[in-house]
Amino acid sequence: MRTDPSDNGGLFVGRRPGTAPVTYRDTPTESSEGRRRFDRVLAAVLLVAMTLVGLTFWGPIPAAWLWVGSQVYWRADDNLVAGLATAFIGMIGTLMLGLMLMRRMDEAWILVRRAAGHDQRTGVIGRIFAATAIIGASIFTFWFLIIQGPGPTFAPN
Repeated sequence: MRTDPSDNGGLFVGRRPGTAPVTYRDTPTESSEGRRRFDRVLAAVLLVAMTLVGLTFWGPIPAAWLWVGSQVYWRADDNLVAGLATAFIGMIGTLMLGLMLMRRMDEAWILVRRAAGHDQRTGVIGRIFAATAIIGASIFTFWFLIIQGPGPTFAPN
């Protein structure tokens, strides 16, 4: 019967275009060993690139937009709202573009892994994001406590 939710993409009224259940082909086996090796290397390169994009979320992107915001603040006659708005809007926009890029790279990684002979059905964007968050927080903590140091509040000048 056509009202089964698993048959119609979760809609009881009927299947809407593009909501068909996902079906995967069998794992490819007809490709040569050289091609599979190339696909494995390409998958590793995509994984490293995703990690590098994820690491930029925790340092370079916010720092760059805070600098741009400070320049707007000074050039707009000490207009704090203009500087903060520029930094915030730019940072959020750049982070969203970075997430879109990571999502596309994750989809490509799944396809390349499947081409390399792995039964890959899910991506690694969540694990990459979590790992880069831990790495970014660790680097910031090391910088804040060891390199910069909070310092004593009553230190002589």
